[in-house]
Amino acid sequence: MNSTENTGRTDAPIPSLRIAVLGTGKMGGILVQAFLRRGLILPERIIATVAHEARAQALSKQFGISVITDNLKAAQQADVILLGVKPQQLDDVVRGIAPALQPGKLLISFAASVKTKAIEQAAGGKFSVIRAMPNTPAMVGAGATAICRGSYVSDEQLALAQQIFSTVGRTVVVDEKHMDAVTGLSGSGPAFLYIIIEALAEAGVNVGLPRDIATLLAAQTTFGSAKMVLETGSHPALLKDEVTTPAGCTVEGILELEEGGLRVTLIKAVKRATERARELASG
Repeated sequence: MNSTENTGRTDAPIPSLRIAVLGTGKMGGILVQAFLRRGLILPERIIATVAHEARAQALSKQFGISVITDNLKAAQQADVILLGVKPQQLDDVVRGIAPALQPGKLLISFAASVKTKAIEQAAGGKFSVIRAMPNTPAMVGAGATAICRGSYVSDEQLALAQQIFSTVGRTVVVDEKHMDAVTGLSGSGPAFLYIIIEALAEAGVNVGLPRDIATLLAAQTTFGSAKMVLETGSHPALLKDEVTTPAGCTVEGILELEEGGLRVTLIKAVKRATERARELASG
């Protein structure tokens, strides 16, 4: 399958859909809030789980949805089950909800490095499993999510998963063999970019700007540059050349970046993060 992209978020509700979010931590909470904010799913058709009763009560009050501590009970009530637990907990959780699984239900996991085949085996049958890798900018609706399908996923279920994750940003469909690379690039990438933004801001302070202004300019410049790539469809190298005038300021800065090895260092960072994802996937 070639990679495909869903670039637009949808506000079209799915009134009949029932969703369970098992393990409503950071990413699970982000998704629940996005569903509610964008009106994708009615509050009464969302059920979430956490480990402790006090946390369940707090989240229920915060989100206005049902939050419980029983994964099996939640799974029994859902058409789509989002698995937001930690990778080392996933096998036990899937085995625990296996009695609630039946043909037609869709499991979507965003546990890093856990393959669809492993989830299918834990479920104990030919169940529909999709693996997703969202990233933390989903918190502000600017996430990048890659999804891949297991052996028993229909085209309609894949489209539904794209619709679900489009509530928090852009979504691409890839072959599962690429998911570790996705983890290394867009999963880890925000951390790499925060370091770049921090460095640019520090540079601004170094040349005399107040820190708050330097940080704002660095962050907005990063945001605007990314938006240019996405909305123009131009290659980053062409956009770079549009900024770089002969014998100007920018080319002097670029020479410093090349001398400092920024390009190679970023490539190595993504490669090393990808290798670590593969190590985790292999156990």
